[in-house]
Amino acid sequence: MTKRILVVDDEPAITRMVKLNLERTGNYEVRTENLGGQAIATAREFQPDLILLDIMMPDMGGEEVASQLKEDEDLCKIRFIFMTAIVTKDETESMGSNIGGNEFLAKPVKTEELIATIERVLAGE
Repeated sequence: MTKRILVVDDEPAITRMVKLNLERTGNYEVRTENLGGQAIATAREFQPDLILLDIMMPDMGGEEVASQLKEDEDLCKIRFIFMTAIVTKDETESMGSNIGGNEFLAKPVKTEELIATIERVLAGE
């Protein structure tokens, strides 16, 4: 079954690349959003299974978006993965790739690693 993924990042090149790489597998329907402030409305309309969420965005950061998702009874069950350039791959390994109990990936992320993480989070591991 195709899973719905919403990619939220303020860099259009990143959202385009992630969308293309995920859709190429045939396992995902992907929408993108480049404004953190629009992410909740897009999530409400698209009803994704998972959101890939950049932490550092100029209008509304990923942590604030995640907080609003958790507080909304219609959206609180959507899983999300933070993506960030503020930590390195080495730091993610030493920290256990977890921020406040939420999965995160350091940018740039390889497609294989991204898909493995998506599948793990969607499986509820």
